[in-house]
Order: sequence, then structure tokens, then C-alpha cells
Amino acid sequence: MPSFTRLRKRPAWADRNYTLLTAATVVTGLGGSGALIAAAFAVLEAGGDSGDVGLVAAARTLPLVLFLLIGGALADRLPRHRVMVAANTLNCLSQAAFAVLVLAGEPRLWQMMLLAGLGGTGQAFFSPAAEGMLMSSVDAAHAGRAFAVFRMAVHGAGLGGAALGGALVAAVGPGWVLAADAAAFACAAALRGLLDVSHIPPRAPGGGLLADLREGWREFSGRPWLWGIVVQFSVANAVVGAAEAVYGPLVARDHLGGAGPWGLALACFGAGTVVGALVMTRWRPSRLLLAGTLCVFPLALPSAALALAAPAGVLCAVMLVTGVCLEVFGVSWMTALHQEVPEEKLSRISAYDWFGSVALVPVATALAGPSETAFGRTASLWGCAVLVVVVTAAVLLVPQVRTLRRRAAPVAGAARASAGPDSADAEGAVGRLG
Repeated sequence: MPSFTRLRKRPAWADRNYTLLTAATVVTGLGGSGALIAAAFAVLEAGGDSGDVGLVAAARTLPLVLFLLIGGALADRLPRHRVMVAANTLNCLSQAAFAVLVLAGEPRLWQMMLLAGLGGTGQAFFSPAAEGMLMSSVDAAHAGRAFAVFRMAVHGAGLGGAALGGALVAAVGPGWVLAADAAAFACAAALRGLLDVSHIPPRAPGGGLLADLREGWREFSGRPWLWGIVVQFSVANAVVGAAEAVYGPLVARDHLGGAGPWGLALACFGAGTVVGALVMTRWRPSRLLLAGTLCVFPLALPSAALALAAPAGVLCAVMLVTGVCLEVFGVSWMTALHQEVPEEKLSRISAYDWFGSVALVPVATALAGPSETAFGRTASLWGCAVLVVVVTAAVLLVPQVRTLRRRAAPVAGAARASAGPDSADAEGAVGRLG
């Protein structure tokens, strides 16, 4: 029988950095998912309404959009782990202040908006650095599996954090959940401060922040497959976000019996992402972007199911399948970026990717109500589904999306540093979660 020591041994690609960063991301995922629920209830308990909840959410999103590109440029100029630690520290302090305000009683709306904005600012600087850290340290031979395992941990933490956070908000109140999130950020900053980045080559001095931004834009705009998919997801994320944030709860209230079935459907989507990541630990499609893009078409299914007011069981099944398919795209996309983009430009490219993912979401969410008034809820939901199909079909017209193949090694100029045979595959960072 294998010894206990052998059973505990990590895979060769899961080195010390990868383990530290995965652990840090799980910690912040558990805290952050609960904190989103706590922030909403903090606003409501302070006498706010749904509009006030939206203002606090928008206050977090606005600086995220404004500072993403600057955050990407800085992360390619400075040591990425230091940017991550600084951003985690800002998030820790802002959440701690938020918790104190809530626990002290009667927080004001402007105070909550300001602290949410500081949290969004931290996320704007953290996310490009984190994705750059992950992709710059992953060995090409194991990249798909490393990304899949990492994302599986992220999604699992998000599911657990949402369930735990909701229960704790009900049991002890939102202030203590916000305090726990601040502690999670402090723990994550400490873990990320232990990273060994000696294997990453020092970056040559550049011509300034604006020059870095221009260089990142040239790298981004010169790759049709890259900007094509980012534009695709700008639209897809926006309409799906509007459908889930605005129309989903309304359909649940009118046809499904309330918040319970809608919460279960969202949980099924989260479970699907975990299953999809598990699938991608084994499946290595040779045409990365083709396989991933074909799996985006099912993203139209939840809007269609809501338009039809499908029974709760059908909606849950649709959400589960959608989560699986979307995760196939997510792992394939990260693998393609890792393979095709030079290491020293990864954070800037990640920033453009993030920017495209979030920029139109507030606009679409704001237009969801007027659209329902003008066209009706059912027609608006069908419009969301059709837009997903149209933009996904359009991006398949880009030749590289159909033909780009998985390689045994990154392209010339995109070679990754390695700390040796035991650290070939990777430091973790975050994929769309803090």
C-alpha cells in the first residue's frame, strides 16, 4: 500500500507558489461571497431600499472599470505579488471600516458607497496582477490542468462562501460577516507575501505608464481572436448579467414561487462551473478557442428558460449545463492567453479582458427596466438570448478562433520562466474572483 507521505505529496505542477496562491484565493472567495450578501443587507438594515443597494453596487463597479487598465500596466511594471498584497491590504482596511460602521449602527449611504468604491479600486489593481501571476508561472505541458484545478477551487469557495455568508448574516448580522471578510483579506495578503518570484525575469525599464498602455493596446488590437472574443463577452456578459440580476428574480417571484427556487438555480450554475473545471482537468481540446466558443452558445439557455417561465427543475438543469459549458470556455481561454501572449504583457492583456467583461454590465442592468417597459419582459429575455447567439456566431467568423491549436510550448516571445522541475506549473491567482 502507498505510504501516508506519498498520499500527501502534491502533483509535480502544484508547487509551493501554486499552493500558497490557491489557498489565498479560497480564503478570499469564502469571505468575499458572503460579504456581497452582507453589504446588501447592511444597506437594507440601515433603512435603504433596492435603489440604494444598486448605488452601493455601482460604487464598487465604477472604480473597477476606471482603474483596470492602469492596474494592468502597473502589474506589468512592478513585481506582481507586491501589487496583489497592496490591493489585498486596501480591501482589508475598507472592509474593516465597513464592518465597524455597520456594527456601530446607522451607517450612512455615502459612507457605504465610499468604502465599496475603495474595494472596487483594490480589485481593479489586484485582478490583472493576479491573472498575470498565474499565467506567467504555469508550464505549458500542464497549463490546462493547473487552470482547471485552480478555477475549481475558486468556484467551490464561491459556492461555500455564499451559503455560509447567507447563514451568518441571518445568525449574527452583516457587520460580523464584513469583519470576517476583512480578516480573510489580511490572511490572503500574508500568504501572497510569502511568494517566491525569483524565477520571473526582471522587467526592463519602460517609457512610462502611457507608453505601457499604448504597448498593451497594440498587443491587444493586433490579435483579432483576442479582441473579437473580448467584444463578444462584453455583450454576452452584459445581457446575461441583466437577465440574471433583474429579470430572474422577477420571474421567480411571479412564476416559480419566490427567492428559494431562484437561489437554487444560481447554486446549480455554480455547481456546474465546478463540474466543468473537473472535466477540464482531463479534457485537452486541440482547437482551444473553437471548443471554448462553441460552449458559449448554451449561455443563451437561461434567458430562454426564463422567457418561457420554465419550471424550477428545468431552470436548474439549464443553469447546471450552462455552468459546465462556460467553464470549458474559461479554461480554454486562459490556456490560449498563456500560450499566445508574451509574459511581460500578460497583466495588460488581462486588464483589457477584465475591462471588456465588466464595462457594459452596469449599462445593460440600467436599461433592463426601460426595456421591459418598452417591449415586455418576455421579449426582453428573448432579446438577451438572441444577442448571445449572434455575437458568439459572429466571433466564429474570425479564422484564428476556429484554427488556433494547443501547443506543446508557448509561442516565441511568450516563453515562461521556471524555477526548476518542481515548480514548472504555477502560481495561482484569481480568475474573476478576489
